[in-house]
Amino acid sequence: MVKSQAIESPSLYKTASIREEIEAWEREYLSPCACLSSESRGRVTHEKPCSIRTAFQRDRDRIVYSNAFRRLKQKTQVFLSPLGDHYRTRLTHTLEVSQIARTMARALRLNEDLAEAIALGHDLGHTPFGHGGEVVIKEIYSEAFSHPEQSIRVVDVLEKKGRGLNLTFEVRDGILKHSKGDGAVLPGEPDEVPVTVEGRVVRFADIMAYLNHDLDDAARSGVIHWKQVPKQCVEVLGRSHSERVRTMINDLVTSSRIENEEMHLAVSQSVSEAMATLRQFLYDNVYRSDQVHSQFVKAKKILSELYSWLLENPAGLEEELKKMEMGRFPPGTTQERKVCDFVASITDRYALNLYEEIFFPTPLV
Repeated sequence: MVKSQAIESPSLYKTASIREEIEAWEREYLSPCACLSSESRGRVTHEKPCSIRTAFQRDRDRIVYSNAFRRLKQKTQVFLSPLGDHYRTRLTHTLEVSQIARTMARALRLNEDLAEAIALGHDLGHTPFGHGGEVVIKEIYSEAFSHPEQSIRVVDVLEKKGRGLNLTFEVRDGILKHSKGDGAVLPGEPDEVPVTVEGRVVRFADIMAYLNHDLDDAARSGVIHWKQVPKQCVEVLGRSHSERVRTMINDLVTSSRIENEEMHLAVSQSVSEAMATLRQFLYDNVYRSDQVHSQFVKAKKILSELYSWLLENPAGLEEELKKMEMGRFPPGTTQERKVCDFVASITDRYALNLYEEIFFPTPLV
């Protein structure tokens, strides 16, 4: 019988913590353009470092364990409350963005943990019913509302019953500046560009993910047919989801360059034009299609009426906030802001159930 033997910790951990060894590895291996976890600008509230995880690994874990992250599984990507099991939700979109971002970050020798944390947190503030829900809240609450800023409010104010997640500056910056809307992937205004290369990688990963999976879901639903897809997109990017993603990732990795100690992310002209064409095709034939728009008209009615009812019924609002574990707000928070936070946070399913509970008649037994 072989006698059991205790396994000793490697000698390298006897004088330094595991986190410190990881930080040392980052300094030795990662690109000079990468954001090192040991050089983070830190958190709003100082915390003692973890002995095992780096700052960005802790951020990733906090995001994954948050209520807002779990709610993404019941939030619309494009198609409202789809019955098919294979349609994307806001959660599966987030996971695909994370996978693409990590792949590109690793190939470019950037900080994978930072890219992953930003990707996993980038849509935490997204509304129910997709971008249609965001449009509604702009109309009923404030034109200044945006889901990137709401994502920051989620991690700073709304999570952990008002305490927030206390994330690092770099992750918060990447979350805030992840969205491109109808504009360029990397905007011309310096203030709108993430301060880290990893944050910029997530911006590219976001568009690569949704261009591919929204096209898949649109074809699956019958909103478009594969024959409608522009020939240029098929010839340059590929016919299948895996071919298109692989083309985009490979092209960015091989086209990006370092000049004057700064990494410039780029894609080739042919791939850039094909992506732009595919993006416009989706806007014209999917996002603005009659099938999708008709459902968002219904969603607008639901969110608008819920907003008005909650504003007029403070007791009802407080009850719902407790269910969502969102009972604490900074001093001076207006009732309108509280209702906005609640409506922006709920899932599609929650909105539908609450609307039925409030506005549908209850039959007598």
